[in-house]
Amino acid sequence: MPRKKSPTLTEAELRVMEALWSKDSATVAEVAAVLPRPPLAYNTVLTTLRILERKGYVAHEELGRAFVYRPLVARDTAAQSAVGQLLTKFFGNNPGELALRLIERDRPSDEELARLKSLIEQYEEGQA
Repeated sequence: MPRKKSPTLTEAELRVMEALWSKDSATVAEVAAVLPRPPLAYNTVLTTLRILERKGYVAHEELGRAFVYRPLVARDTAAQSAVGQLLTKFFGNNPGELALRLIERDRPSDEELARLKSLIEQYEEGQA
């Protein structure tokens, strides 16, 4: 049975997207060259880019004999989609539960605590 298509990025797709976001647009060889270790084969990068194109994350245009790929989805948008899926799957679509879990797991820095306190004050005052 074929695997169900995921609207979010797999680990391999995210690696390729990170490389493409860093370049704005790139050929398959250019994407492969900037990938962190372990390296991926040219054909693997090409296949991943084609999958990402089918998912609507990238588009390509022909430049001579090469295909130049560019992201259609911003990194923040992809992250928001992934968080939304995480919220739905594990936290009953409750962002507060996710936030509490994250804060309970790792102590926020002083700067992060100050931001959290400021947000809480804004919510209490009805400004956020």
